[in-house]
Amino acid sequence: MMARAFPWVLHVDLDQFIAAVEVLRRPELAGREVVVGGRGDPTERAVVSTASYPARERGVRSGMPLRVALRKAPDAVFLPVDGPHYLEVSAEVFAAVRELGRVVEVLGWDEGFVGGDVAEPEELARAIQAAVLERTRLHCSVGVGDNRVRAKIATDFGKPQGVYRLTAENWAEVMGHRATVELWGVGSRVSARLAAHGIHTVSELAAADEALLVGEFGPRMGTWYGSLGRGEGSAEVDDTPSVARGHSRETTYQSNLVSSEEVREAVRVLTDQVLEDVRREGRPVVRIGLKIRYAPFFTVNRSRKLPATTSEAAPVHEVVQALLADHLEEGREVRLLGVRAEMTMPDEGDDVERTPVRGRV
Repeated sequence: MMARAFPWVLHVDLDQFIAAVEVLRRPELAGREVVVGGRGDPTERAVVSTASYPARERGVRSGMPLRVALRKAPDAVFLPVDGPHYLEVSAEVFAAVRELGRVVEVLGWDEGFVGGDVAEPEELARAIQAAVLERTRLHCSVGVGDNRVRAKIATDFGKPQGVYRLTAENWAEVMGHRATVELWGVGSRVSARLAAHGIHTVSELAAADEALLVGEFGPRMGTWYGSLGRGEGSAEVDDTPSVARGHSRETTYQSNLVSSEEVREAVRVLTDQVLEDVRREGRPVVRIGLKIRYAPFFTVNRSRKLPATTSEAAPVHEVVQALLADHLEEGREVRLLGVRAEMTMPDEGDDVERTPVRGRV
């Protein structure tokens, strides 16, 4: 199906999704502080994937190192990430929504947009909540908007298990006095750059001179940030299955890699893993990326286009190792490595032979 604009866009967000799924598997954890991340060992190097609401009340947040989470919530139950199971449950959630006869655009494990060609969008929102709960025993919050931006932001006002409407009619009242960082797509760095120009609130961003924003962020992003301040955005929902642009693998090592030989071999292993993912796609590689995080926490990201689009493993390994040779700082310990391969898209390079990656995998 092609992308289609709807009079209403609904944003469905599963409440504390990963933690809730784990509680369903372990009912005795209901109401407890639950933290999911890494291999479930808070003494290892890994970060929090999600935390239950009781753990969040103790200050635990996604992306926080598990060791920090342990200090904040010493009585929490720590569990390993189980990606395949979360993906399976997520598929059930959105299958339940599709069975209501709706167009669904999945954004990730725990969220998606739903097209609402209805007179009463709140009724549809409650029907979605009921269908998801009956099918999976999971609760969700639903944001109702007249476009994607407002629907996405509305969801936070409805959490947990609620429904909230945010449209052009109440945008200024609800959002105008709030800090720009509360907008979807504005992080702490962007908000700091806006603040340097005296733009602190959403209403100030909405009224900002476009020339000033373009001068700070460029013609595309400057214009976009201005429209974001006004809550403007697309009302399209597209249920076309997404196609991966690339695949990546990364590992945080429990002990720092010290020697260059260790680092080179670790990069080879990661490259093999990525190539195996690419092989299943059946599309050739066009660009390769390398991520190096030195101890204690300094990260370098570099990428390079391959000399020729290829389905062979050897040229990919050669380019990754060349990137490593150019950017590895001898004598610095490495705590994390990552490799990413970008592939041709289905509508690109139709003359390229689409054969599986061969060689060392």
